[in-house]
Amino acid sequence: MMSSHDAGTVTAPDAARPDGLLRFALLADVVLTGANGVGYLLLATVLDSVLGVDRSVLYPVGVFLTGYALWLLTVARREDIGRGAVAAVIALNTAWAVAGVLAVAVDALTATGVGNGWIVFQGLVVAAMGALQYAGLRRL
Repeated sequence: MMSSHDAGTVTAPDAARPDGLLRFALLADVVLTGANGVGYLLLATVLDSVLGVDRSVLYPVGVFLTGYALWLLTVARREDIGRGAVAAVIALNTAWAVAGVLAVAVDALTATGVGNGWIVFQGLVVAAMGALQYAGLRRL
């Protein structure tokens, strides 16, 4: 007699883990944040005119985002993901999203229309990451 386990069904090793969604959300954040940070660093001389954001802002933001992505990676790769670290990630993502919308609302960066659109879009993506991370944290 063949059991259902032997029937050839294969699941991903992490699919049944209660922290699977949280790890996915953190690693997606690592990729998006890291790409953004490196992009700001490598393309600041092009992006300053397209986004209307001065290089003196783009470079430090790029450094911050790259460092933040590396820290996120260390959080996501721990055997037991710390609730406090995830709460900090969610808080930082929320603050980033709110700060982006406020920066556009008060024209703090004097960005172009494309730049303002990018900043708001980025804020929405970061807010979505935070929401996904929150959902993942609740599953722990």
